[in-house]
Amino acid sequence: MPLKEETISPASAPKNVAVIGAGPLGRWLALAAARAGFRVLLEDVMPSNLHHAQEELRRQLSPPDSGPGLGNIAFVHSIEDAVREADLVIDCVPDELESKLEILWLLDRMAPPRTVLATPTINLSIADLANCTYRPEKCIAIAVDPRAFTRPSQSGSIVLRSATRTSGATIALVRAFWQALGIEVSVEVAEA
Repeated sequence: MPLKEETISPASAPKNVAVIGAGPLGRWLALAAARAGFRVLLEDVMPSNLHHAQEELRRQLSPPDSGPGLGNIAFVHSIEDAVREADLVIDCVPDELESKLEILWLLDRMAPPRTVLATPTINLSIADLANCTYRPEKCIAIAVDPRAFTRPSQSGSIVLRSATRTSGATIALVRAFWQALGIEVSVEVAEA
C-alpha cells in the first residue's frame, strides 16, 4: 500500500554514503552520489574490482566537470572502513538470500547505530531481511532491478519498500538521497 508523501528537508538527506560492491550498480551509485555532492566510500572485497572502478570513474569524470566529482569518492578495502562514518549504506551484492543475509549481518554489526541500511532487491522480503538485524527500523529495500540504473535509458524512478517497522526518518533519509540524484521516488509498505 502506498504511503502518504512526507515533506523532505535538506536535513533529511545523508551526508556520507557507503556503497558496498564496485560492480556496475556500485560504480553508477558512487558516480551519481558524488556528482550530487555526497561524500561516497566505495568498497569491494576484490581489489581488482575496486581498481577497475577507480579507473572507470576517473575516465567518466575526466575532464573534470565544474561540480563535485572524483574528489568526493574514497576507495576503501574493508566494510569497516566504508561504514565507519556512513549515514546511509547501500549494498550492491547479488539479489540472493544468502548474499543479502551475510552482507546485512556484517553491516549491522560494523556500522554505527544511526546508520540506515538500504538493499536493492526485487526478490526478497525486506521485513524478513530487516528482522535479521538489530536495527529493523533502519532497513529499507530499493525495489528495482539494479540493471535499470546501469543502462543509459534508465527509467528515472524507483520504489522504496519499507517494512511495517521501518521508521519515518529512515524513509525520509533514503527518499532524500534518491531525489538528490534526480530519481523519482515512491514508497510502499511491503507485506509481512
